Amino acid sequence: MSRIRKSAVFPPEILPSCAPLDSRGRLSLRGSWRLQTKVGRVPYDMVMRKLAAVEEARAVMTEGMEWGVWKWLLEKRRVQEIADRATAALHEADRKVKASWSDELKTAYKELVEQEKPKRGRRQEKDPEGVNIAPEVRLTAKKVKQAYDEGQRARVDAEDTFEEAERRMSTDLAREGARKALESYDLREHAIRKAGAVDGQTTSGGKV
Repeated sequence: MSRIRKSAVFPPEILPSCAPLDSRGRLSLRGSWRLQTKVGRVPYDMVMRKLAAVEEARAVMTEGMEWGVWKWLLEKRRVQEIADRATAALHEADRKVKASWSDELKTAYKELVEQEKPKRGRRQEKDPEGVNIAPEVRLTAKKVKQAYDEGQRARVDAEDTFEEAERRMSTDLAREGARKALESYDLREHAIRKAGAVDGQTTSGGKV
């Protein structure tokens, strides 16, 4: 990946909402956000362009918190399409990040996913040959999974709220759904950044 110059100016549509800017509107790479410019081994700009869909969703959900019932009825289809694109972008970014993990971390994470399934539906798989999962790797996988699950719970909660708002034709519930959607975007992007920050994980149990 080409080195990002500290003075580089990026189009707003490829920057996440958390990107720190200096007084001239330029991207600042100071502080812990430096890790967030490297999402696994996936090119930074590729992932951020995908997440431009999330910024679009944030904008419409923010507007929606001020809408009345008729505005919600008129914009319902457009809001759903924008929200669907944001969900797809987040899912793809998460997939790309996790695809760059070491075999050790992938296996540890997959075990956590399998544990949530009913016993009858679980796949009994052994660790890949030559992969010993260190305790610290399992802990890393657990923390990433917890962040992912929190984001998914927030997404489902927002979707359920929108469905109830539509059923009851409630403006208050629609606004609440918009607020919950905004919260879910923050949580899911946080989970993706957390997953990307473990790129230094090694199959020999190295530190994260």
